[in-house]
Amino acid sequence: MDKTIEQMGQDLALGGYAVSTRASYCTLAQELVEYVGKPVVEITREQIRAFVDATMARPLSMPSKLQRFCALRFLYRKTLGQPEMVSFIKAPKVHPPLPVVLSPDEVYRLLYAICDPCYRAMAMVMYGAGLRITEVTSLKVSDIDGARGVIRVHHGKGGKPREAKLSPSLYQWLRRYWAQMRPPMPYLFVNDRGGTPFGPTVRRALKKAAQRAGITKRVTPHALRHSFATHLLEEGADIRVVGALLGHASLSTTTRYARVTEKLVREAPSPLDLLPQPHR
Repeated sequence: MDKTIEQMGQDLALGGYAVSTRASYCTLAQELVEYVGKPVVEITREQIRAFVDATMARPLSMPSKLQRFCALRFLYRKTLGQPEMVSFIKAPKVHPPLPVVLSPDEVYRLLYAICDPCYRAMAMVMYGAGLRITEVTSLKVSDIDGARGVIRVHHGKGGKPREAKLSPSLYQWLRRYWAQMRPPMPYLFVNDRGGTPFGPTVRRALKKAAQRAGITKRVTPHALRHSFATHLLEEGADIRVVGALLGHASLSTTTRYARVTEKLVREAPSPLDLLPQPHR
């Protein structure tokens, strides 16, 4: 790998970026090197522009293009200290779609359609505590604090630790799972080979369970997290509390869920209904 990109990886680590983000940024910066055919320090501004134009012409999703531009800007702004080399890059506008949210009935059907006890317990944690899939797979037995009613999350997004809610019903589910499976220490969830489950295998398990449950929505681990947040908001939970439980750094991130709360949409009055009704 290009030495400058290796330095970029170190800068990302010092900046507290997640391991997956560091790997993605370095891989995307390597794309520039392979496209131009020169080391980073020899690449000109015109060649960067040509790479950006070629990226925009590719049939990639807008988030994928945006990630490439973020990697380039970090490389030249932070690692090389040459912001003028990428000053022409304007981040394309990304309009995130509404998150997929399951109804409580769909969540119930999904959970009981999961055959594997390990995957079912993981789904319980994703929905019951709002954890990300990477946070669930890294949980250790010692992270479950039944006395205080919390789950300690050590590997949140950006490496930020936090405490998630451990409800009494979720705690009982985990106790039953533990009594049945007795996974070897220290991790709470272990696959058949003795390692922690991988994200792709969990996603496949959820997809198959959704098919068995007759759910036509695209069910992913994040859909359970979305459903956790939306159902809390529909029950009147403060949006700041929901944001803290999800580990959001900004309240604007949490407001995405406020857009999809069907209960609030149904209960909101229409201005037309407030007008005096004519006598018939």
